[in-house]
Amino acid sequence: MTVDPHAWLVSLEGVPSAFAGARDGIDVVLRDRGLRRTSPEMTAESLVRGAHASAVLEGSQSTLAEIRGGEADEIAADAVRLSAELLGLMPVLRRQPLQALARMHAVVAVGALPDDRLGRPRDAESAARLRGIAELITAPSEAPALAVAAVVHAELLTAAPFGSHNGIVARAAERLLLAAKGVDEKSLVVPEAAHLALRPQYESNLRGWATGGRAGMHSWLLYAAEAYAAAAEASPLVRDAD
Repeated sequence: MTVDPHAWLVSLEGVPSAFAGARDGIDVVLRDRGLRRTSPEMTAESLVRGAHASAVLEGSQSTLAEIRGGEADEIAADAVRLSAELLGLMPVLRRQPLQALARMHAVVAVGALPDDRLGRPRDAESAARLRGIAELITAPSEAPALAVAAVVHAELLTAAPFGSHNGIVARAAERLLLAAKGVDEKSLVVPEAAHLALRPQYESNLRGWATGGRAGMHSWLLYAAEAYAAAAEASPLVRDAD
């Protein structure tokens, strides 16, 4: 019998209901506001908003207007470059997640690391952590897809398996998982923007995931459910309708 690595999530107080509420909010936005109004341009807009927010969380000083005007700083340019290729990695993530994660880093870290370090873990311990994270992506699970995405995000960021850009890779993997697992197939919600808007909680709960044991993990998951609700409201489907 295959062990569900996410089964423990179901036992944490408030987690299933929190993720169910977040999923309902996403579904309402995608169904009610998105009906007959989605387009590739909206997906592109969501991706660029996400790239900007993720870059700021990584230390970028660029504004969204500067990114749109082709004047992004190096970190923002890296994030935008990854966003342009991200959804094309969806089939790879489903079948070979380790390869998809390596490709994400290879794309985002061009110029920041020597070519022979692109897509490669820092050391043997990092390689083992990365394999474990890849297994979390493909393992059969009864846990909500949103919870799986949140776990993978936290594991990638706190493990920091690559020599650079770990935060951008972690947030990109989260977005890609939401698409690959059918939560948001057109990638219209903007989780990165939610994390930026909730930055103090985002960063403190990531520290809790890394060091706080079960209580810290519990807090991160409850935070993530809140962030996913905010991610739906950050979608171009909502903001462009206002």
